Amino acid sequence: MIKFDIITIFPDLFDGFKKESLLKRAADKNILSISAHNLRDFAQDKHHSVDDSPYGGGFGMVMRVNVIYRALSKIVLMTKKGSKFLPKAKGTKVIMLTPRGKKFTQSVAAKLAKNDRLVFVCGRYEGIDERVARHLCDTELSIGDYDLMGGEVAAMAIIEAVSRLIPGVIGKDGFLKERSGKEGFFESAQYTRPEVFSPKKGINWRVPKELMCGDPKKIQAWRQKHGKTIQ
Repeated sequence: MIKFDIITIFPDLFDGFKKESLLKRAADKNILSISAHNLRDFAQDKHHSVDDSPYGGGFGMVMRVNVIYRALSKIVLMTKKGSKFLPKAKGTKVIMLTPRGKKFTQSVAAKLAKNDRLVFVCGRYEGIDERVARHLCDTELSIGDYDLMGGEVAAMAIIEAVSRLIPGVIGKDGFLKERSGKEGFFESAQYTRPEVFSPKKGINWRVPKELMCGDPKKIQAWRQKHGKTIQ
């Protein structure tokens, strides 16, 4: 069983996400679990503050290291090791989501899928105090070179990609072998019925004749031409 924990100020965003489709089925079979933790529950002032103005000036607010530290201390047991704080439990990774992080790819998903527990720290506002990245997280990840309102959507994307590589979540023979290797997997354009679709008079969208010919070599050649290796 793999556990996903998300530290966020908007835990309700994950309610529908974890209660639908294959993720819910996998959770019902105890293949995985998804828990969203409200960061404000770990604040100690009456306003449940989790952010403050940045040193050096600038726009927006910065999420505070002390509040995130308290959250991580409760959610995963922490122990000091050298100059960094790392999770005590083997197979646990703490991930900070940031546009400055390492690009998330299929090969990264395959590596993450080998862990027992993934803990995501979701930023908001202007970002997260850099001491979280330096001392509390194992890695920083980004799902692309663009800015989001927070890390929650990125966490969902990573959870979906990783979950698909867990045995029993998808349930198709050969799927895991194809998609969990270092070389990635090949994704091609696909077609299904109807063979001809006419959305308007005089317009006919047809399935390529190569896919209808019954010749495996021609079909494979067409798919190679109209596909891409995802790594």
